[in-house]
Amino acid sequence: MPEWKDLDPQIESLSGGITNKLYRVRTSDGGDYVVRVFGTKTELFIDRDIEARNLRLMESSGVTPKLVKYLPEKKATIVEFVPGKSYQSADFLREETLESLVRPIRKIHDSGLTLPRRFDPSVEVRRLGILLGKVAPEYPEFDIATTLKQLDRISELAAVAPSEYRPCHNDLLADNFIRVAESEKYAEPVYIIDWEYAGMSTPYYELADMFQEILVPRDVEEKILRIYWGDRNIDEQIRLTDMFRPFPDIFWFLWSLIQMNISQITFDYYDYGKVKFENAQKNIRWLSECYGLSVY
Repeated sequence: MPEWKDLDPQIESLSGGITNKLYRVRTSDGGDYVVRVFGTKTELFIDRDIEARNLRLMESSGVTPKLVKYLPEKKATIVEFVPGKSYQSADFLREETLESLVRPIRKIHDSGLTLPRRFDPSVEVRRLGILLGKVAPEYPEFDIATTLKQLDRISELAAVAPSEYRPCHNDLLADNFIRVAESEKYAEPVYIIDWEYAGMSTPYYELADMFQEILVPRDVEEKILRIYWGDRNIDEQIRLTDMFRPFPDIFWFLWSLIQMNISQITFDYYDYGKVKFENAQKNIRWLSECYGLSVY
């Protein structure tokens, strides 16, 4: 960044990333940035060119950090630092916060933007399954092949057409919601960060993924869905969201085993993935029992 040469950049490491190395850079002219140095071999499952295009497109939504510079030759992306505090799962238990958390999700989904990548949940888990087979030994303790067949069947039963897809973030864990500190500078009180997995997808997957990350009680999930859908045909919206519950857990399970074999970041990817796999199995059984789905 030759622009920073005479601006006395102050650099500090940021914690929390399990895909990339993150640094905050502050410059003497008031600039405040996040430098994201891509994790080792993450290009195997993240298209960084598309990520940069997503960031540029989503700027118009008013709820995402601005892309400052994309440096593919340096394997890094620089975005504006949004001052504030990350949400925690417990924040989703406070009813007074739910509208402010749902609002940026709706703004993204209703933006009318077309992102350059399609994120079909069934296709994506298959893609990661193939990639895992290329980079890792077998894991006989996990019946991956049967599970992927079950997800194919659930996808058929859900029958959500790609024509209904909307721009989605696809990684809505609590840490990716930022409560903005300098409200006078930003158009919205809540921003959403980290757009590596964004693409055109179904809001049912998006919301199911968030629920599998924040793990709030069922009644809180229903409150969130009622806020999001405005009580429109809510029983059907709940059912379809439920149908996609196993998909994000299997996606992140496969992702974690891949990361375990390629990442240089210190993190217990195996146990993280094991929990995700077990959660997916529970949800597959629950779908079969609750909705009478024939997935076996």
